[in-house]
Amino acid sequence: MNATRKIIHIDMDAFFAAVEQRDFPQYRNKPLIVGGAPNSRGVVATCSYEARQYGIHSAMPSAHAYRLCPQAIFVKPRFDAYQQASMSIRKIFADYTDLFEPLSLDEAYLDVSQSCLHQGSATLIAKAIKAAIKQETQLIASAGISYNKFLAKIASDINKPDGLYVITPEQGADFVGRLTIDKFHGIGKATSLKMRALGINTGKDLKDLPLEMLQHYFGKAGLHYYSISRGIDHRPVNNCRSRKSVGVEMTFQQDIQLKQEVIAQLQSLLEKALSKVAEKQLVAHTLTIKIKYHDFVQITRSRTLPHIITATTTIGAVLEDLVKNTEIGRRNVRLLGITLSSLDDKSGQTDYQQLDLFSDCWA
Repeated sequence: MNATRKIIHIDMDAFFAAVEQRDFPQYRNKPLIVGGAPNSRGVVATCSYEARQYGIHSAMPSAHAYRLCPQAIFVKPRFDAYQQASMSIRKIFADYTDLFEPLSLDEAYLDVSQSCLHQGSATLIAKAIKAAIKQETQLIASAGISYNKFLAKIASDINKPDGLYVITPEQGADFVGRLTIDKFHGIGKATSLKMRALGINTGKDLKDLPLEMLQHYFGKAGLHYYSISRGIDHRPVNNCRSRKSVGVEMTFQQDIQLKQEVIAQLQSLLEKALSKVAEKQLVAHTLTIKIKYHDFVQITRSRTLPHIITATTTIGAVLEDLVKNTEIGRRNVRLLGITLSSLDDKSGQTDYQQLDLFSDCWA
């Protein structure tokens, strides 16, 4: 374990909702939901802390959120405003370190191991960054400080909102041991259920299993689980993080079923995805379609092509082939998505942009 590193994870509190409440005073101190309209089949992108008191959370269907809190204010996402705020925040990061890795518009890792600012104290640097963000943007950030990315990420969630929490190298292993599996960043619901079925409920339970057993049950991820259960995470903060995929998706107001309509919608989504790729001066070789049926069963189909994907007539044949062995035409479809990956950077630039997955929610 490298105990000399000083990693900060900054996570903006209820970011989209906070920007809306900042820009529109009438929304302040009220339950605010950013995302799909309450009478749509959209979802909650995020919500204010006032709304969270009613049990509302991100990715919840907007209709369900409305039932939980009929008096909530629903607003359409304004991604331009969020991106502008995010750029201001990243400029602040750059005042403290060149080594920062944005994960999305509202969170990032910072490596301040070599910083001489604030006597080299990562905690004082994190406090200064939080203060600068509040002064510059009128937004609130939480910060986690530790000796690796895994623990810094978990620490930033502990005292939200406006939190600041430190996990020292001496505390790391014991802290992870007491942590319940569902609190482990990177362990999703399905893996958590599998672990609990195996009797793994805490970090200590995870640590007690030999590496061979973890690899047997979890494949390549077994080594990662073995390491983090011991408070070990050697992943560097990567300030040259390249974009791995570009995607768009649409939830339909009414289910669709006809194959021709599905193909037409996929073509339209592909054009939007290709436009996003072109804006970044990228090209793609892998095409993935996502289909969510009316009963929320979801499937994906992928194809990697030997040539660059473009919106030509030949791509229609690829889409036809991808849906051929699905239940399109027999089951109603509530959502379609297109993701482009295996990206090549033709400009030599890498620039992260959060995907607009809610553009259809107010159509």
